[in-house]
Order: sequence, then structure tokens, then C-alpha cells
Amino acid sequence: MSTKQANQPVEIGGSDYETVDQAQNAQVLGGAGAKGDFIARLALNVFDTANASVVLFDGITPFIIQTSGNTQTGPRVVELGMRSKTGPWKLTTGAGVRVIAIGQFSA
Repeated sequence: MSTKQANQPVEIGGSDYETVDQAQNAQVLGGAGAKGDFIARLALNVFDTANASVVLFDGITPFIIQTSGNTQTGPRVVELGMRSKTGPWKLTTGAGVRVIAIGQFSA
């Protein structure tokens, strides 16, 4: 049984965002981040394909989003729609990519 009220708006994709610059190591999404945080999507902007790796972490569990040399320059969106199971979402980026993470992150 759902706890959603009939008059509550439906959120599609989350209302928070955080920018992650190039060459960041395990940047926490949200002020502190927490187990249960929601990540809707990642908007990637690749400007150097040789250094465009992106790894998303659920606490310490890594998810390889993109590897270097296996993409094209320019923007792309990766749809996720996941809640963290073990800790805050964190992003590691290569020197050739910037990311905007969209979701609902703990302050």
C-alpha cells in the first residue's frame, strides 16, 4: 500500500542537482549524502575522450558509467532512477568530462 497522498505532486527525476567538475575523486552528492538517496540521471559533457571515465559509487560499490576512449565528445544523458543501498552516492570523473547529477540528495 502506498503512502502517497492524492494531492502530492509526482516528481519525475528528482529536484536536486550537483555539478561535478573534471578530475574529481569520489565527490559526495549532497552535503553529506546518505543511504536511500535517489539519483535520477547523470548529464555528462565530454571534452576529451581519452580521459572521460565516470564511476558512480553507492557507498563503496562502484558502477562504471563510462570508460575513457569509449565515447564521443559532447553532451549525453545517462538515465539511472536508483536509490542508494549502502551509503551516499559519490562520483569520480576523469580529466576530460564534467557531470551534472540530478536526484534527491541528503544535505
